[in-house]
Amino acid sequence: MATATLSKGNERPVVKTRSGRSSESYDRKLEGILRQAAAVFCDRGYHQASIRDIARATGVSLAGLYYYFSSKEELLYLIQRHTFEAVLADAQQRIELGESPEGRLRALIDLHLQFFLQHPNEMKVLTHEEEWLGRRHAREVRAIKRAYYKLCLQQVEALKKSRHLHALNTRLAVLSLFGMMNWIYTWYNPKVDPSASMCADTMAGIFLEGILGGSRVAKNGATKAVNGNLTQLDSWGGRRLRPSNGIKRPTIGNIERSRSASPRLERRISWPQP
Repeated sequence: MATATLSKGNERPVVKTRSGRSSESYDRKLEGILRQAAAVFCDRGYHQASIRDIARATGVSLAGLYYYFSSKEELLYLIQRHTFEAVLADAQQRIELGESPEGRLRALIDLHLQFFLQHPNEMKVLTHEEEWLGRRHAREVRAIKRAYYKLCLQQVEALKKSRHLHALNTRLAVLSLFGMMNWIYTWYNPKVDPSASMCADTMAGIFLEGILGGSRVAKNGATKAVNGNLTQLDSWGGRRLRPSNGIKRPTIGNIERSRSASPRLERRISWPQP
């Protein structure tokens, strides 16, 4: 059975054949199968799609497909592993080219958005079908996600150190950044939205200006005005509204009811994995 592993020097994942030797033609063939399979899973859903559907979409016989994977679950695993290893390898290369923390973060944001918009089917599959991976496969995929998360976290920590942002919570900052980027495939419309690079430039500006300004706010305990009423940031970063303004804070019961009414809100992007 073929496996995909990262080669030395942070290069693209190399697919190993049964003999243990890498094969460029084998790699290209498998990559094509994985991309077509992701489109089928995206269109029909993992459980509704069959290996015969994959065979029709790829033009590869059933016997030919089973040369690359032994089951549909392993095919889902290969899609996820190949995707995550590819973006991790590219990210590692981008990091080596950056001279400053800001430059490296901008490069990572650009790479992330470019990859998401170039692989929308894979992103949907990674988001909605992750739970069907077996324990061993899920563990391997989570390890790659954690490596990508740590790579991004290191860049924010470097920025924190270089700018003396002592009040910055780097974990919160990184997860907030991924929260802003990860859902772009759900709303991006090339007819009205700018290019991926322009989107990346805007998001990078929002993120960098946000953490730089946010750190100053946390340090100074600044007050802000909301609907004409002064508010003050509490210790958790939330706003404490004056009781006289008549605004009720959300309760746990209301939050749970809103979640029940909108089950789709329970879905979360499948990465990063802190």
